[in-house]
Amino acid sequence: MPKNSTGQIVAIVVASLLIIAVGALLSMYFGRRARNAADWLAAPESLPLVVVVITQFATAVGGGVLIAHVGIAYSFGWSVFAYEGCVLLGFLGLALIARWLREQRFTTVPDIVGRLFGAGKTVTTVAGIAALIVPFGWLATQFVAFAKLFGELTGIPATALIVTIMVGSLIFVLPGGLTSVAWTDFVFGIFKIAMSLVVAGYAIHLAGGWSGITGRVPAGLSGPGAITAAGDERIWLWVAAIVPGTLTNQLYFQRVFATKKVGDARRGLVLSGLTILVAGVYAGCIGLAVRAMNPGLPSQEAAAGWLITRLPTALLVVYGAFLVATIISTTGAALQSVVANLTRDLYQNVAGRSRGDRGLVSLSRVFTVAVAVAAGLLAIAFPSALDWLVASYAYSAAALAAPIFGGYLLRKRFPLRSSSALASMAAGLAGCAVAQFVGTTVPYAVYGITASVLVLLAFTISRRTWSSASTVDS
Repeated sequence: MPKNSTGQIVAIVVASLLIIAVGALLSMYFGRRARNAADWLAAPESLPLVVVVITQFATAVGGGVLIAHVGIAYSFGWSVFAYEGCVLLGFLGLALIARWLREQRFTTVPDIVGRLFGAGKTVTTVAGIAALIVPFGWLATQFVAFAKLFGELTGIPATALIVTIMVGSLIFVLPGGLTSVAWTDFVFGIFKIAMSLVVAGYAIHLAGGWSGITGRVPAGLSGPGAITAAGDERIWLWVAAIVPGTLTNQLYFQRVFATKKVGDARRGLVLSGLTILVAGVYAGCIGLAVRAMNPGLPSQEAAAGWLITRLPTALLVVYGAFLVATIISTTGAALQSVVANLTRDLYQNVAGRSRGDRGLVSLSRVFTVAVAVAAGLLAIAFPSALDWLVASYAYSAAALAAPIFGGYLLRKRFPLRSSSALASMAAGLAGCAVAQFVGTTVPYAVYGITASVLVLLAFTISRRTWSSASTVDS
């Protein structure tokens, strides 16, 4: 692609550093609200509805939207809304149990499993690892996405860019943990929504307006029925992969735990799900516009990078700031989520260690730096080999979906024990592994979740039957 001029590169770098500086100031300002370790780890009962909605959007919309979703729209047009619809379905599913989640004052996903089945150390360990692997994988892949996109803008080496985004993520998290991350995401989320619409509008203008797009793009991609253009099989694959991943993603749970009012928990998720559709507008407009202008790209994921080369200098500079705001808000949220698992679940609940508020916050900050460095090193060492981390969604969902949602539905009718949860999680992981090894057509997450549900039901019902028989015999 054409290289940008030295003046453009300097302007982009300055704008990006300015965004990081603004983020640092916001993080320090809002970090003052974190009065203790609980505020650092979970920001309990502190976020107004509008903040919850926008911070969920800022967390969900990261490098995947910038590259992969635009690529989906390039190849399949408005089918990108089928993909975003899967995320919306996940949010609506979470909304069904949101009020209960908020009332219980949880901190992490393993807290939920522990409350339902009894807090055994083995169960907490497995649930904690399953909960942290997704945000950790997300963190590393966001680093790579930033390096690829920003590298196209500036020509700066990937290692320098990964170190930059790693430092920026630390700046977001260290002052106040989730308290500073959520409020900073709120501010950046508004910027992201505005810029999404601006860039989408300019892409349409560049392609000659909507009539220019429809005149050069197949009608099946831009017309009313285009939402199914990706084909039934691919859409069902998205449903099987994205909905369970959203339902068990701890980053979304944490915002529910942090809502100021109990009644806002469900409303926040529904409204957050609707804001995700903004990402579909952004990706759809850009993908279709690039398809109209250059239908012969070697890869659908090259669409976003190709558009960058056509932006005027002023918009290019602002777009660079948009990239930083988009990715850094997601990496900050993912980083804090991993640290919450390490501190709350593994250090406190499994290891049985305890510190005062100040000591716990200090330890969390040490964990934050260590996790960021580990993810950065992984991104530097394997910048093109992170696709395997997508599997983390499948294994995490297979381990957690049945214990969380099945446990919630069964909790009042059946006795729930930690052995049931452990067996269910083990079956989910085993089901995933076997199906992946065999190479099934249906996503292996489906087999894992199915196995997890069946084992949970078998253990729970048999325990009740056994308990009833014991009572009769006695």
